[in-house]
Amino acid sequence: LSVFFFFLIQDSSKVYTTHVSYLEIYNECGYDLLDPRHKPSRLEDLPKVTIMEDPDQNIHLKNLSLQLATSEEEALNLLFFGDTNRVIAETPMNQASTRSHCIFTIHISSKEPGSTTIRRSKLHLVDLAGSERVAKTGVGGHLLTEAKYINLSLHYLEQVIIALAEENRSHIPYRNSMMTSVLRDSLGGNCMTAMIATLSIDKKNIDETISTCRFAQRVALIKNEAVLNEEIDPRLMIVQLKKEIQELKDELALVTGKQRTSELSQNDLHQLDDLIETFLEDNDPGSTLDVGADMRKIKYCFIHMKQLMSHSRISDKKFLSQHMLEGKDTNKEAEELKKMKELLQQRDHEINILVNTLKKEKNKTRDVLFNLNAASAGSTVLEQSFSINLEENCSPSSCSKLEEAKYPSFSVHRLPFHSRRTGQEMSLGCQEAFEVFKLNHAYRITIEDNKQLLKQRFAEAKCLGEKLNEVRNNINHLKGDITQRLIQREAL
Repeated sequence: LSVFFFFLIQDSSKVYTTHVSYLEIYNECGYDLLDPRHKPSRLEDLPKVTIMEDPDQNIHLKNLSLQLATSEEEALNLLFFGDTNRVIAETPMNQASTRSHCIFTIHISSKEPGSTTIRRSKLHLVDLAGSERVAKTGVGGHLLTEAKYINLSLHYLEQVIIALAEENRSHIPYRNSMMTSVLRDSLGGNCMTAMIATLSIDKKNIDETISTCRFAQRVALIKNEAVLNEEIDPRLMIVQLKKEIQELKDELALVTGKQRTSELSQNDLHQLDDLIETFLEDNDPGSTLDVGADMRKIKYCFIHMKQLMSHSRISDKKFLSQHMLEGKDTNKEAEELKKMKELLQQRDHEINILVNTLKKEKNKTRDVLFNLNAASAGSTVLEQSFSINLEENCSPSSCSKLEEAKYPSFSVHRLPFHSRRTGQEMSLGCQEAFEVFKLNHAYRITIEDNKQLLKQRFAEAKCLGEKLNEVRNNINHLKGDITQRLIQREAL
């Protein structure tokens, strides 16, 4: 950082702007170590960083803050502030082992004074957590989970480096881990990559030392061609275009002798309206609309004529729709009138049928009442009048059923069925007569007694059924106990 900021201070030909970000990747989850809204506390309290990709396959890190650093002191303070939030644990191999990967990034933008071109670049300082062999460290629990994630992410990083070293490789597995996704443009993109490997000089760690050297050798095989990242500053471009527009306006006013404004005056608008009206009313096919070389007036004329054409089309459509609606209204009225007449005729026909039916029922009721009055002398006369009335007013099937009702020894059990059928097939007078017949019948009391006896026996049968179910349940319970005791005896 000292050399970096010393170089920026010495170069006075450009204006430099520097921002800093600090990302920690712990168990494949990203955390912002420089978030000013959170004090250094637990790692879970820090905001999580997520990866987003645009259609051009450029990586953007959501929730990762950029802090302005104008000097070396501010950059170092931010670095030390982020280090206080890093996850560190003690292991049998290291007393202060870092349990996560960290990426400290310096974003630089430079611009020459008066130029609209901006050059952008960034410097990733990546601190990789050391790989651990679980058999040597002997860690377990939470430390074992951290070691798994560390080794897995280093394995994916090695796969990417091997794929970049191959010449004819078409697919690079950047998306396997978060670290390789973040470092996509720093490994195989428009960049220059350098690796610093730390080795252990102990003899017992010779295998890990050889593996680290081979890993660094693979990184050295990556070849990239870096070019300048230049883009045009949009704010400076807007200022430059505004200045150019003002100069062109001044030149135009100097040539025409008129000061051009952005909008037309009211007098100009009235004059244009008169010219358009005269042009439209003129029947001469050779007439022209001359408004000069002013584009504002030409555009206004086109817009005004378009409005007139749209208004005329709308009025024509309204006129045609009104005529069509009037024609539809007359047709609808004629159809409704025809339907009302047909409905009125149908109602008249139904009323006539109902009146004739009421007259017939009235005559039948009158005959039944006359027969009832005549039957007060005795039950024999009632039966005869009832049978005569049924022969005159009822169907043959219903009359035959009522004749069977005279003999209770044959029709006691079918009496409810006959009463339902007569209620459906007889007229009102026949039903009243049949009710009187049932009340005066000699076996009515016997039938009622049989009904009560049937209800009593049904209740007894229901009680016996419940007792039977209870006894059956007891038998099943005893069977289960016997089976269980047999199993226990066999076990003993």
